[in-house]
Amino acid sequence: MKKVPERTCIACRSSKPKNELIRVVRDPEGVISLDLTGKKNGRGAYLCKDKACLAKCVKSKGLDRALGCKVDEEVYQRLLKEYDQLCGN
Repeated sequence: MKKVPERTCIACRSSKPKNELIRVVRDPEGVISLDLTGKKNGRGAYLCKDKACLAKCVKSKGLDRALGCKVDEEVYQRLLKEYDQLCGN
């Protein structure tokens, strides 16, 4: 039986199987985006597929800490739009 890897949501701190979370990645060039495959190069952080977790992360600047860089407000707004399209909640 294969073990399913678990990751922790940086907003609500709950552990879930990796495939139930969305990865946000900062690639080597510094571009921040959603990684739907989970295989992009770069520093990653995981969030639940719940818009409330992303909103909490925006408020607390959780991505800044998790990705080790300053995340601009425009990036947070773009991620919110992508989340809307992806999750619909």
